[in-house]
Amino acid sequence: MNRKEEKDKRTIEKYWIFLVKLAQLGAFKKPIFTSTTKLTEHLGYSQQTISRILKKLSMEGYLERKIDVRGEHLKLTSKGVEELRKLYGTLTRILYPSKPTYLTLKGKLFTGLGEGAYYVTRNGYLKQFTSKLGFKPYPGTLNLKLLSQADLLTRKELENFPGIVIEGFSNGQRTYGALKCFPTLVNSKVKGALLLIQRTHYNSSVVEVIAPVYLRKKLGIKDGDIVTLKVNV
Repeated sequence: MNRKEEKDKRTIEKYWIFLVKLAQLGAFKKPIFTSTTKLTEHLGYSQQTISRILKKLSMEGYLERKIDVRGEHLKLTSKGVEELRKLYGTLTRILYPSKPTYLTLKGKLFTGLGEGAYYVTRNGYLKQFTSKLGFKPYPGTLNLKLLSQADLLTRKELENFPGIVIEGFSNGQRTYGALKCFPTLVNSKVKGALLLIQRTHYNSSVVEVIAPVYLRKKLGIKDGDIVTLKVNV
């Protein structure tokens, strides 16, 4: 994490209470109509401070904000909701510090963009997968769409575990980002690894899995099937 990312992280953490309060008021699912005066009653800050923070959250993409003469309409964006999930994970680790040996995820199988085969076979990644995971991955990834709120929270929780780090690298023409892996049992049958990728076209509701075999053929699964992952943490 570079200095700018660290600064941005500290900044948004200062505003977690605002995101929580807006979610409690209903802005989690749909726009709410309120005013800085009403928010002052809920939060105890001055109208000027609240206005400044709402502007900051809106500019940074955590909040949708529409102002009219009577007040303003506020709704958390997907980025704002994601920040609340981070807060949930932080509080869970503080309040329930026992460490599980594994976490379970379920997702619906879908055909990806075809990038998995390209990245998995890059030499800088392939060498590390082989040495750190103990197997040479099949050239491609299994793409799963997480459907439930519980699975999305579990996916977020995974970010807080160290995992097996695959370092980023450069081949002289472009750079490739780092990622984390977690040994995973797919459908209780095949050993593989779940990937948490820093640079990806997918959002956090999608996870990718690699294995030493072609998982679709080995498990007899197709698009739309629900796949279960037992992730070793």
